Formats: sequence, structure tokens, C-alpha cells
Amino acid sequence: MMPTFYEFFAGGGMARAGLGGQWTCLFANDFSEMKAATYKANWGDDHLAVGDIGGLSAENLPDVADLAWASFPCQDLSLAGNYAGIGEEQDNDRTRSGTFWSFWKLIVDLGAQGRSPDLIVLENVYGILTSRNGQDFASVGSCLAKAGYRFGAMLIDAARFVPQSRPRVFIVAVKKGLEMPTSILAEGPEPVWHPKALVRAVDGMDSEAKSSWLWLKMPLPSTEVEPLEQIIDGSPEGVRWHSKAETEKLLSMMSSRNRLKVEEMKKHGARIVGTIYKRTRQGEQRAELRIDGLAGCLRTPAGGSSRQLILEVVGQRVRSRLLSARETARLMGLPDTYKLPTSYNDAYHVTGDGIAVPAVRHLAANILEPILALNGTSTDFLAVAAE
Repeated sequence: MMPTFYEFFAGGGMARAGLGGQWTCLFANDFSEMKAATYKANWGDDHLAVGDIGGLSAENLPDVADLAWASFPCQDLSLAGNYAGIGEEQDNDRTRSGTFWSFWKLIVDLGAQGRSPDLIVLENVYGILTSRNGQDFASVGSCLAKAGYRFGAMLIDAARFVPQSRPRVFIVAVKKGLEMPTSILAEGPEPVWHPKALVRAVDGMDSEAKSSWLWLKMPLPSTEVEPLEQIIDGSPEGVRWHSKAETEKLLSMMSSRNRLKVEEMKKHGARIVGTIYKRTRQGEQRAELRIDGLAGCLRTPAGGSSRQLILEVVGQRVRSRLLSARETARLMGLPDTYKLPTSYNDAYHVTGDGIAVPAVRHLAANILEPILALNGTSTDFLAVAAE
């Protein structure tokens, strides 16, 4: 027996990639035909249902899963979405992030059938802690508590595993009655996993949700992060290096502070890679350079400004280009064997909307699998996790 899971808002299957081959997928769903095609190319479509989650019912979900994973849309939980949030359960005109309620209806219906999963993981952007002045986080907590779950949340930055700044909130819910390993429980908030915004969000929950709250902890990853320079190709596929004139135009869009960074990069002599996003500041488009060894957070391309650029400096040579599709996959922790769409924009959508694979693996190895092991899931690797 292997632990089983449902994967909602599955995208290209990065939660599945992080859980690994020791887990069995019973069901996966995504609305996007393009993302579903990517999922199928990498995982097959035996358990894949393509379409609106609102059109699913509990009867569509087979068996009883150990885990339900949902990385529901984040657009309305960020500044770009004006913090419109997930709205209310009864809303008819829902935001994209409001599709959480369609997912939640499935969980409630599974519970009514005696098939609720032992574990639920909800993953989303930092804004879920603050959207609608904390109402969204409080609503999610209230739902989990009423459905018979204890739960906690952790802010995990992909930068702990890959050279990309990508902080995400992972809410982990555990069915009441299951034993909890003492190794994953903290006495209170730990700054490494529980920033002040998370602590404030917990304070804003109702009394029932607070009584079900868990302060979860896990060790920091022990492996070093691969340098950004190793991920960036000298001769990339699918993108070209800019002409000298194009690079000079990009440099001209930088502030004096950013141009000074370029001059400092030249002095090193060795190959240094930085990343650039074009942003509008006070009505003027600017090229903002990052040289701390991390790429900026990948975002889906809604326009040219959201596509991340590479600036490579070797001595006095300076050149620039778009980040390639394969490089975006590497920044998400995907292997080069992962099959991407042939379209650049489609590939960027798949990766930019995804989850950092090693962050999922770390959470599974240190939180999810020890819980299942302690509660008798019969697999050799879980027995090891329990020890």
C-alpha cells in the first residue's frame, strides 16, 4: 500500500512531482486544456479530469485518499488582483481565487460520505494571510475546524531549495483523532516558518478555529542551493541573446543605482548572472536588476513586463535575453526530463503558476509522511519516516 492523493488545480503536476513516486494519484483536475495536456505528457491521463472544478461532485472522486492537495488560483490574493480575495461561500459571481469554495464543497461532501481525506494541504501566495484584512485566512480556518480538522500553516520560500525567491503559504490540515508526531509540533510560532503576518492572521481567527490551530515545525533543508549561474545556459534553446543595441537600451532603462551594480559586476571578471524585471515606476518603465544570486519570483506572462530577463556579465562583456522556458522549469526544481509545452508563453504559464517541487518534497518528508506513518499507513518508506 502506498499513500494516495487527489490533486486539485493540478496545473502541470508539480505537487505530484514533489510528492514523488512513493505516492499514488487517485484523481487530478485542472480547468486549463493546455496545462492538462502538459500534465498528461508527464503523468498520463488515467486519473485526469479536465474542466471546471465546480462541475465535479464527490461521486467523481474514487476511493478514499490520504491527502487532498489544492493549490487554488492566487490572482485575487495579491496586489495585482487588488486583494479581491476568495469572497464568501454563497457568492454567485466568484473571483478566480473564489474557486476555493468549489473545492471545499467536494471536501464537505466527501465527509458526508465518510470519505474525507486524513490530510489536506492548501498552497497559495503570501497574500492569503492579508487579503480582505485577514478575512480569507479566517474563513479557511473556520471551514477546516468545522469539518473536523486541526491545522497549521507555514511560510516556505522556494529560495531554500532553488535560486528563486518564491515565498508561499502552505496550510496543512490533519483530521482530528489522528496522532501527531511530537517532532513536528512547536510550542509557539517559530520565525523561520511563522512570520508576523501569519501570527496576526491566526489572531484574527474565530475561537473554534484557534482551538484547532497547530504550530507546525520542520528542519531546514540540509542541502545547498544550486547557484543561479549553473541553471542559466550559455546557449539556451528557444530564446536568443539580445543584440548589442537591445542590451544597451535595457541598460538605459536602469536607475543610476542599478547601472552601478552592472559596473560592479564587470570588476569581478568571472561570469555573473543577474535577473531583470521591467516595472513601471511613476509612469516610467524601468529595468530593475537583481544580483543576490536569486531569480525573482516567476509570474505568468500577462504582458512583456512580466517576463523575466537575464543579464550576464563576464568582465566587460554584458549581454541580455529572456529567461528560457527550460530555465524557468529548473527554477521550479523540475528535472530537464520534464516535458514542457512547445510554446514559450504556455511553458511560462505552466511553470509560473506552479509549485516549487523540492518545497513539496520537504513538506511531505517532514510533515505529511511522518503523520501517516504514525497512524499506520503500510509502506516501508513511511515506516522509516516514523522512526
